[in-house]
Amino acid sequence: MSFQSPDYQLADLLRMVDEGKIQLPDFQREWKWDNDRIRGLLASISLGHPVGVVMLLDVGSEVGFATQELAGVLNRGVVKPERLLLDGQQRLTSLYQALMSNQPVTTEDTRKKRLSLHYYVNIAEAMNPDANREDAIIGVPADKKIKVDFGRTITADYSTIAKECEAGMFPLTGIFDSVKTNEWLVEYLDAGTDPREQVDRFGIFQKEVLSNFTKYLVPTIVLGADTSRDAVCTVFEKVNTGGVPLNVFELLTATFAMSGFKLKDDWDERKKRWADNKVLRSVDSVDFLQSISLLASLDRRVSWSGTAGDRPGVSCKKHDVLRLKLEDYQRFAEPLTLALIECASFLAEEHIFLARDLPYRTQLVPLSVISVLLGTKFRDRIINERVRQWYWCGVLGELYGGANETRFARDVEQVPAWAEGGKEVPGTVEAAFFGDRRLLTLKSRNSAAYKGIYALLMANGCKDWLENKELSVSTFLDYKVDIHHIFPKKWCLKNDIDRHKRESIVNKTALSRRTNQKIGGNSPKQYLPKILAETSLAPEEFDAILAGHYIDSLALASADFSKFFDARFVELCNLVSKAMGKQVLKNASEFDESEFYEEEDETEEDADGQTLDA
Repeated sequence: MSFQSPDYQLADLLRMVDEGKIQLPDFQREWKWDNDRIRGLLASISLGHPVGVVMLLDVGSEVGFATQELAGVLNRGVVKPERLLLDGQQRLTSLYQALMSNQPVTTEDTRKKRLSLHYYVNIAEAMNPDANREDAIIGVPADKKIKVDFGRTITADYSTIAKECEAGMFPLTGIFDSVKTNEWLVEYLDAGTDPREQVDRFGIFQKEVLSNFTKYLVPTIVLGADTSRDAVCTVFEKVNTGGVPLNVFELLTATFAMSGFKLKDDWDERKKRWADNKVLRSVDSVDFLQSISLLASLDRRVSWSGTAGDRPGVSCKKHDVLRLKLEDYQRFAEPLTLALIECASFLAEEHIFLARDLPYRTQLVPLSVISVLLGTKFRDRIINERVRQWYWCGVLGELYGGANETRFARDVEQVPAWAEGGKEVPGTVEAAFFGDRRLLTLKSRNSAAYKGIYALLMANGCKDWLENKELSVSTFLDYKVDIHHIFPKKWCLKNDIDRHKRESIVNKTALSRRTNQKIGGNSPKQYLPKILAETSLAPEEFDAILAGHYIDSLALASADFSKFFDARFVELCNLVSKAMGKQVLKNASEFDESEFYEEEDETEEDADGQTLDA
């Protein structure tokens, strides 16, 4: 990647904007600066202060983005750009509209009220050495009249040159137009009682204020035509630290637009198709493109007919996604859309119903690709069981919490063949392990394994204590199910229960809001008889419900926390072992508190619906 770093006259840059020679790549976001920021920028330039570097990209590189003119430019695509503006959009657009467009600037105030303004410099205020220069920069409504009393009273009128001159208000649109400036100066000389005094005043104003605009040099970095899309993305993210980072979806949107394809519109339509699946609401456009990249690169690898050493790899790293072709997207987008909807059904069977309870959003990337690759076989019982084992190894082994692109690629290559009966065990299944002590540190939804065990409890048939119904997708929502303490926090605090055990997943289970409110902060000795009486179940029937939650009913009924905890600890280890298809690592019977690593405790609601403090 080559680059140059020339300084450009501000006037020259704005003329290139006006002529369409400098345009925006289509991934740039909307220009949106408020009145105060525009005034501050104009004031800084009027003082000759630096306002930052502008970054441009030479057109003609491999990037091939669709382009758009800066807001306010009226060429409307007639001119082919010579350079694209990567950094400096807000500043150059503000300056172009305020200084050169001859149209009112559409902006807003700090309360987001829409404004349409022309900008002026108050000569007297600008020449006052004790004044704040920003106060001398004034935005005037489009009709050039300042009004109060809901528009009934005009307090200032600059609607003609004569009135501007009389008020000593110089229009900033005249700075780079010598004809306009001379015309304005003639009127200005006639506006005062002493023309010589007017000439002297304007001469000083021109030297101390206007010349700072006309001589202003903008430091510029111009990236060469050899700059890749990946480099553009990286550079853009580095220089736009104050804004929302650019992602690959926006870059590809601009690239595909060159072929007339509206990627954003297509993505929006696809999202609507799974809008009813609450678990998919966190799936974003980059996830979708990564899945497309995996499918496209895997297809190229499988169909490769060249030498083995040159065989393309399977990948979805940023630079791979940026190299996607439109035909790749159009080929795989529909199968992937259907696969995501299928994945929502898979997750529902695992009793993961909401996006907030999804252990790893990122694991949906390989899961959806695996679904595409397996097709209708994805629902085959034996194949589905192996996919399920792989999924829970990823969750409970907590293997999808970091940089995942390499794991994505390995999984989509290994899992389908293994699921169909292959002997090579996928790396994720092989590497996953769960140590029993981890149960003591799973205390909140910050952990994928915490959310995973919560789902497994429901998936293994536990019923709500009051409702006596299994927690399915319908009852889960109807009953407002969440994960709640079994021995309430209030009781634990009174009885000096160790905080780590109190907040551990071992002391929590899936319950309806009504059941949790019935429990309140009471001892199990108090709340269990009340719940049992309300259910009208026989004691042995209610004990069976508790057993479905892996709870020792005798230990709970006697409020023996230690006995309850130890028994359920073993049961949850067995639950994890069954889901992963491998034994939990048991490394101690006594637990050293110094080895715990902190996780934020989860809050729960007490019987009155008030959140208890951690």
